[in-house]
Amino acid sequence: MEKKNKMQDQLPVIELKHVDKHYGQLHVLKDINLTVRRGEVVVIIGPSGSGKSTLCRTINRLETIDSGEILITGEPLPKEGKDLARLRARVGMVFQSFNLFAHKTILDNVTLGPTDVLRVPKAKAREEAMQLLKRVGVDSQAAKLPAKLSGGQQQRVAIARSLAMHPEAILFDEPTSALDPEMIGEVLEVMTELAQEGMTMVMVTHEMNFARRVADRVIFMDAGSIIEENSPDEFFDHPATQRAKDFLNSIKDH
Repeated sequence: MEKKNKMQDQLPVIELKHVDKHYGQLHVLKDINLTVRRGEVVVIIGPSGSGKSTLCRTINRLETIDSGEILITGEPLPKEGKDLARLRARVGMVFQSFNLFAHKTILDNVTLGPTDVLRVPKAKAREEAMQLLKRVGVDSQAAKLPAKLSGGQQQRVAIARSLAMHPEAILFDEPTSALDPEMIGEVLEVMTELAQEGMTMVMVTHEMNFARRVADRVIFMDAGSIIEENSPDEFFDHPATQRAKDFLNSIKDH
């Protein structure tokens, strides 16, 4: 896959400025500064407990911050209410545990956001949902409940549900960590296609080969701080810090 190289010419979709967060005495995000430009794929990696998922979840305010600023397409992140709901419609999220509505069909899971939040007519929402389900390879499952699908299929539905909102960007919080090994590839394939189509993406993942292949930029976190930020080839071949070298050596055999 050809890496994009014009990110500097694109407008920022997501900006974090001097973001700090604590859980009690634990300082989980320390002066985080990060800009994600339109069409960019940013992969966040690091050891467990480094703050990766917390950082991802602050971007659409699933986690609040103590100080600093988060901007989406230049607008400050709203704190609550309808403005926050509208913003969440613009920044999709795919979780490790799918988070589908268990009592609703696959089709209803995908149409719920567009009809309730975006006020899309039901017929149009259903038509577009079927196109998206076909795109991720699960259109034949549209009438089933989530429990009838494999984990990989459920995660692909979750991606379709996110796309149905026409988001400015999609956040992926370890989207393959709950999947059996044979299902990981089918989800990564969908994510690779999205990256190639120019979707702005921020993802936390342990899939290093995928990160190297798809990312425009790799962010390495440790103990709540961004330690390194570089192109995939530079980061994986020439890590600049001992901490990153130790981390990469620790995962080489996995």
